[in-house]
Amino acid sequence: MRVTGVAQRDAWQSRTLPLTELVRPDLWSIPVPIPGNPLRYTLSYLIAGDSGLVLVDPGMNTEPTWQALQAGLAEAGAAVTDLTGIVVTHVHPDHHGLSGRLRDASGAWIAMHPAERDSLPARLWDDVRSPAEDRRWLRACGVPDDIAAELLISPEGIRWVLDMVEPSVLLADGDLVPLPGRRLRAVWTPGHTPGHLCLHEETEDVLLTGDHVLPRISPNIGLQPHAADPPLAAYLGALQQTAKYDSAEALPAHEYRFHGLADRTRMLLAHHDRRCAEILAVTDRLGPATTWQVTQQLSWSRGWGAVTGMMRRAALAETAAHLEYLSGTGQVAAAADGPAPVRYLRAAS
Repeated sequence: MRVTGVAQRDAWQSRTLPLTELVRPDLWSIPVPIPGNPLRYTLSYLIAGDSGLVLVDPGMNTEPTWQALQAGLAEAGAAVTDLTGIVVTHVHPDHHGLSGRLRDASGAWIAMHPAERDSLPARLWDDVRSPAEDRRWLRACGVPDDIAAELLISPEGIRWVLDMVEPSVLLADGDLVPLPGRRLRAVWTPGHTPGHLCLHEETEDVLLTGDHVLPRISPNIGLQPHAADPPLAAYLGALQQTAKYDSAEALPAHEYRFHGLADRTRMLLAHHDRRCAEILAVTDRLGPATTWQVTQQLSWSRGWGAVTGMMRRAALAETAAHLEYLSGTGQVAAAADGPAPVRYLRAAS
């Protein structure tokens, strides 16, 4: 793997916001901050066609993000009102948060994958049913009641993401973004979210990877109470597809640009192999264990003691996704049926 966004990498290492850059003719990288988040910024991409201007992943709905986006657009010779379209790789707030404000200011259409539309928080959340489902899920994972109280998602806590807007354009796998003069093709890469998209600009041979493939960190692949499909199996399959774009320069939504998608996907596949092996070793050592017990025993990058607050929920969801994957491949099994929590052990050979 070779870093191509050297200035972006230097900015990442110095913990500063990188500059707006012209990556290819009429294709700009515009960094916008994520206040109070260790990821620090989202890399939005502005792409001009013959008769349109599309922005990919506008960022979080905060005033600093809005101001930085306007400044980046101005440096690229554009304004918010010039936008004709917005493409969202996935609906996490640091990608889709500003879409509604941009649409209202410009009249631009908003595009995403159908599965991503269906996973919008406002489509999934019900003020009566959803909190109860969340409590049941945490109980099934074996989270102690006092800790579960800290990890529950409340209506008040997610009210700000319930306002994220619906798309007006749907992009299935293989569809071209409606931007005349560009061949910007949707590549469905589920796992991080159900409808995550990468975007391949075929003429310039660049792949906008969103959060699917990043140069330095592994994206969170977590099982959630409302998940319809196993996320880790989908993610590993999507990585196999991404490796086919090895000739393309990767333009991720965080960190910095790089070449070597096949190499990076191999690294990510190996990471998940190691995590699965570690989980099997933990179940061997503990015997029948809950998802929460397994989570506490794993080797998190900062150590379990530094995993606090809602980061614990993300770690729990990631462990749950791996246990579900191992169960699907026949390597672990749930202990004999009984009341929650569910306990896992290595399956008999």
